[in-house]
Amino acid sequence: MTTVITQEDASAINWYRELTPVEKRTFWACFGGWALDAMDVQIFSFVIPAIIIAFAITNADAGLIGTVTLLTSAFGGWFAGALADRFGRVRTLQITILWFAFFTLLCGFAQNYTQLLVFRALMGFGFGGEWAAGAVLMGEVIRAQHRGKAVGSVQSGWAIGWAVAAAMATLFFSVLPQDTAWRALFWVGVAPAFFVFFVRRFVEEPPVYKVTLNKLAETGRRAKFTEIFSPGILTTTILTSLLTTGAQGGYYAIFTWLPTFLRTERKLTVLGTGGYLAIVIFGSFVGYLVSAYLTDRIGRRANFHPVRRLLGGHGSRLHSASNHGYDDALLGPPARLFRLGHLLRHGRVSDRELPDPHPRLGPGLRL
Repeated sequence: MTTVITQEDASAINWYRELTPVEKRTFWACFGGWALDAMDVQIFSFVIPAIIIAFAITNADAGLIGTVTLLTSAFGGWFAGALADRFGRVRTLQITILWFAFFTLLCGFAQNYTQLLVFRALMGFGFGGEWAAGAVLMGEVIRAQHRGKAVGSVQSGWAIGWAVAAAMATLFFSVLPQDTAWRALFWVGVAPAFFVFFVRRFVEEPPVYKVTLNKLAETGRRAKFTEIFSPGILTTTILTSLLTTGAQGGYYAIFTWLPTFLRTERKLTVLGTGGYLAIVIFGSFVGYLVSAYLTDRIGRRANFHPVRRLLGGHGSRLHSASNHGYDDALLGPPARLFRLGHLLRHGRVSDRELPDPHPRLGPGLRL
């Protein structure tokens, strides 16, 4: 039987080769930021049993740390959106990476429960901010025909970072005393700070952002922090908040506690827990990539169908199916829906009218 590969199929397979150097550098900057963000976030799920013993706290106390981190990450996405519209996507990406790396490091020096709670809460602001900044930066730089594949592939970095955290936890808890191992994991969390040098040197602000910023300067207008509550998009704000709260709430409720459950309830060893999670993480990675491919192939809304999310693994649940391939409304804890792209609306540019970075592929910006 002869298999016929259409031009569309070939484009889906070879899309990365078609990217320009600027697109490729931005891709890896966002991918790296996403992976390192995931590593620092997921570290906590592996140290819960150790900190319960170290600080003599309850499961509810440990759960409060996770809850507070997610709540602050929601506000972090909102604040980062405002910063990115004012100071730029790339600069905001650098700031948020440094922020969550620094406070992850401090978590390793916590001497009591209260200190760890505060450090983790502060870390959450950077976690949510980086997720938002990376998504929009990638979406604005990449050409329209590859936007879904690129943003979805960038977000597969979450699975990579999660895998790194799992591997480090397996190693550290195997060779180090428990009270040292959990601290060492947080100390390693400072590593993302060094990634900022790559972002600073090789990544530029998206042309779309520059054009819109100039337009706003000419008209004397500025993006408003509260625009997401304006009548025109209030319904979208409410619905995406509810949708994201449910999806992300379910995800984090399960996977924050899964390592602890496997160790304490199923009595798995450190290696056994790592092996179990490796299978879950691999499924997540595949889910991201499958969803990324389907997003450009069958459309955002179709890819969002629950059955496809189920078949694609949890990684395809919302991330790659976002409205136009870069809409932050569907990319994380609830307030990440306060998308950085609201600046464009003040420049009278809708996200359907965004200029493609490559003019040959579509119409230009309509102002």
